[in-house]
Amino acid sequence: MSGNSENVQDKASSSSDEAQKPQIEPIRLPTVEEVRGQDIWNNCAVRSVVSGVMGGGLGLAMGLFLGALDNPIMQEEMTGRQQFIYTAKQMGSRSWSSCKTFAVMGFIFSAAECVVEKARAKHDTTNTVVAGCVTGGALSAKGFFYFSSILVPCFLV
Repeated sequence: MSGNSENVQDKASSSSDEAQKPQIEPIRLPTVEEVRGQDIWNNCAVRSVVSGVMGGGLGLAMGLFLGALDNPIMQEEMTGRQQFIYTAKQMGSRSWSSCKTFAVMGFIFSAAECVVEKARAKHDTTNTVVAGCVTGGALSAKGFFYFSSILVPCFLV
């Protein structure tokens, strides 16, 4: 009788051990299509263009939303049709401006991050920080050049 109860305990403990062990999945090699897709996405030009297009789409959506929030200054004197036309023009100009800005921002950031990642042969947050600095510098350089072209001639007089 005691031998029979020990056998039942052994079966119960072995079944609980099997339930606790995680199932091991076999290693699966990537398919040829997956490898080609990774090779295409690891190309800096492809990654930059895709990021630029996605940034442009985001800028377009944000411009439409923010352009709709602009109120005309002389709102009380305008008819409903005039307000609608004004808002539509504001939405169009704001969305196109935001689209261009976000597209350039996405393109520069992605290109800088990809180039830094390839040069350092590491994938970490330093690449993102450097790419952010490059992007900020590139976007502010345009304003700095305009500012310095106006300011420098004033000092030369």
